[in-house]
Amino acid sequence: MKHTLSVLVEDEAGVLTRIAGLFARRGFNIESLAVGPAEQGGISRITMVVPGDDRGIEQLTKQLYKLINVLKVQDITEKPCVERELMLIKVSATASLRSEVTEIVKIFRAKVVDVSEESLTIEVAGDPGKMVAIVQMLSKFGIQEIARTGKIALTRESRVNTEYLKAQKSKVQV
Repeated sequence: MKHTLSVLVEDEAGVLTRIAGLFARRGFNIESLAVGPAEQGGISRITMVVPGDDRGIEQLTKQLYKLINVLKVQDITEKPCVERELMLIKVSATASLRSEVTEIVKIFRAKVVDVSEESLTIEVAGDPGKMVAIVQMLSKFGIQEIARTGKIALTRESRVNTEYLKAQKSKVQV
C-alpha cells in the first residue's frame, strides 16, 4: 500500500539529506517528494508517498521523530485530504492536430503555456488520477517530455472525505 506522509521540519541545510538517508537505510523507496515552506517561517513541509505496510510505516515514523529538525510526522493516507500535483507536458501538435489537443486541454481544465510549430506545452494541476488520465488521452499525439511535482496534500478540516462521497455517488447511480 502507498502511504502519504506529511512531515514538518526546521528549514535548515541537510534535513532532507538525513531523511533520505534514513529511508535508504531502511530500504524504503520514496515514490513522490515535494518540499516547500510551511505556514510558519523557518518551517518546511515535506510531503512524500512511500510504499509499505502499516507496521513498516509506523516504524519509519518513529525513526523520523529521532532525527533532529523533524517537528511533526503524520501519515495522512486514510485521512480526508485535499491532494494536488502539478505537471508540465510537452505534446507533439502540428497545426492540423492543435485544435484536437486543445479540446482535451479544455476538458481537463488545463492550460497551454507554450506553443511552437511542432508542439504544445500544457500545464495541468489536480489529483494524481487526473494526471494519469490526461497523459493517456494525450499519448496518441506523442509525448515529448513530462515534468511532475510530487503530490502535495493537506488534511481537510471539514473532515469530509470526498473519495468516500464519490464511491457512494457511483453506487447510487448504478
